[in-house]
Amino acid sequence: MPGAFSRSSSESWIISLPVSIQPSGDSVTLSESSAIISHGTTGLVTWNAALYLAEWAIENPAAFTHRTVLELGSGAGLTGLAICKMCHPRAYVFSDCHSLVLEQLRGNILLNGLLLESDATAPAQHPGHTTHNTESPRVTVAQLDWDIVTAPQLAAFQPDVIIAADVLYCPETVLSLVRVLQTLSACQKDRQAPDAYIAFTIRNPETCRLFTTELGKAGISWEAAPRHNQKLFPYEEHSEMEILKLML
Repeated sequence: MPGAFSRSSSESWIISLPVSIQPSGDSVTLSESSAIISHGTTGLVTWNAALYLAEWAIENPAAFTHRTVLELGSGAGLTGLAICKMCHPRAYVFSDCHSLVLEQLRGNILLNGLLLESDATAPAQHPGHTTHNTESPRVTVAQLDWDIVTAPQLAAFQPDVIIAADVLYCPETVLSLVRVLQTLSACQKDRQAPDAYIAFTIRNPETCRLFTTELGKAGISWEAAPRHNQKLFPYEEHSEMEILKLML
């Protein structure tokens, strides 16, 4: 049964996750801007690839269960909120760089009944190494500018899984993202390399080719993740979307 997706006001969307997946009928409530670009950023609205990645995660919960997830460019937070509610991660780090996006993101996390720990540039220690007595994951919000973040700051996250959705919108962003992914790969030391899943809408094939080309230059191999079966959220039928699994 598809999830209900309705607009409650000019600023809020209500997303009800499928009863067949969540017997309690749990839902994600999202407050976001009604404008595609607002206050100089596109991060205040949910984009199609975020919905697509959320669907994939709900169908593949084992990729996130009992693991620490770092999301790059969380935006309004739809994907992360769905993963936190449906996939039972140990800890989840939402991140973005724009102050208004982070403010809206914190509000959406609290709106969905998740406990929000103190904001940080990076957690002081691996979130999974501490005791957490509730079923909800440990949730933090990090201000993360891909152009200036340092290797020690990225190393402190120690993620098991890295995700991002709809962040391949210009060549400059692609180069910054690959640099961050390469740094995250290099700072793992003796830890197992994290899994990484990047979801995107194919708007400009040249931008997508640039991404895979730069991954190759950085020594990061990739493969297309298998497509999921259920369409839970409404998005444009003609949109061509893909998820790449990276081997960091």
